[in-house]
Amino acid sequence: MGNEPSHCSAHINSMTHDNDDDTHFAEQFPLTAIDDHMIHQTPDPIRIVASTDPRFFERYWCVLHDDTGDLMIATGGSFYPNLDRAEAYAIVTYQGVQRSVRAFRALGADRMDMHVGPLKPRIVRGMREWQFVLDENEWDISFDLNWTDTKRQIYHATYGSFDHSVPAGRQRDVNAGFEGFGVAQGWVKVAGERIELAAGSFHGTRDRHWGVGRGVGGPNLQFGRALKAGWIGGNWISFPDFSIWGNIVLYDLGDKRPGMGKVVRAQRRLRFEEDTRIFKEGEIDYTLKDGSVKHVKFRRLGYQTAYMRCGMYGGTPDKAIYQGAYFGPDMVEGDKYDLSQPDVRRLLCALNEHHCEISCDGQVTTGILQPLEPDAYEACAAGLPGWSFL
Repeated sequence: MGNEPSHCSAHINSMTHDNDDDTHFAEQFPLTAIDDHMIHQTPDPIRIVASTDPRFFERYWCVLHDDTGDLMIATGGSFYPNLDRAEAYAIVTYQGVQRSVRAFRALGADRMDMHVGPLKPRIVRGMREWQFVLDENEWDISFDLNWTDTKRQIYHATYGSFDHSVPAGRQRDVNAGFEGFGVAQGWVKVAGERIELAAGSFHGTRDRHWGVGRGVGGPNLQFGRALKAGWIGGNWISFPDFSIWGNIVLYDLGDKRPGMGKVVRAQRRLRFEEDTRIFKEGEIDYTLKDGSVKHVKFRRLGYQTAYMRCGMYGGTPDKAIYQGAYFGPDMVEGDKYDLSQPDVRRLLCALNEHHCEISCDGQVTTGILQPLEPDAYEACAAGLPGWSFL
């Protein structure tokens, strides 16, 4: 079939993007235009999700970086069907200065419309190509990037399936989806400087997750014990012969090995800044399911970190807006921080994605380590199994 979109995709794109006026769909709630297509999996309209829990979410996330330690981007967005909210963010860290844009709107009837304020991602080919666009804004960052997936994505559920026996709105955390690595090209503009990114010069990772929980709504919507996403840390490493995403091993599209591999044990030895207790460098020994061990070294590149509080993970640093917690009118906001200042790093510290030089078996690349400070420091200080200081 080549690269042509399917007939269904072409019709849906035409249907949802040629006419942005959904006024009449609002009066047909819960029906939407996509319900006219023969794609349903339950008796419910597409707009209705399987759980009434207000924390139900659909989410995309992508982090991209160069290999020189000058530029990294983290961008993502979430839909909350039961809250009728949509949000998105972009974080651009360029030579140690982080600029962020966040946007919020009502979700409305058109679940195919992913645009939120100046953030305008587009799925070119599902599970193969995306376009990430950030229009000009007052925080002086914009980009237009074409992403191509290079690794085989495999569906998996992290926490299991819905428990329909519990009362409405009290679902335990359930998270499912897929992850992958890829490459991007295009341009990024920061403070008036346009940076051209040729093919092969910019790469990274992305995921698509959906489910219930994962901190949606902040403390006010956490029922019982809230699972702390990624408390053992995230790591996104892609070498020519192996790639590690969290605790799974991903293979190239078309690789003869089926499915995906698994990391069964990780031994971490980490070093932190003395004044902030933020990660600087470390070593991790990954034991894979086949018994092999990968000894991987990480070194943070300058102050090239995406501090994800500015993407609403753990609450924004100025207004403490959590993912799914904003219920005001449509809004676009942002901020700018000089990451060379220790007080700034302390203020922003929570879920931090560090751009690192990464080496293993004589190979050197760059990737992302997300230790989740201060938990990682405290785990090393306590000598928990698998954790120690370098």
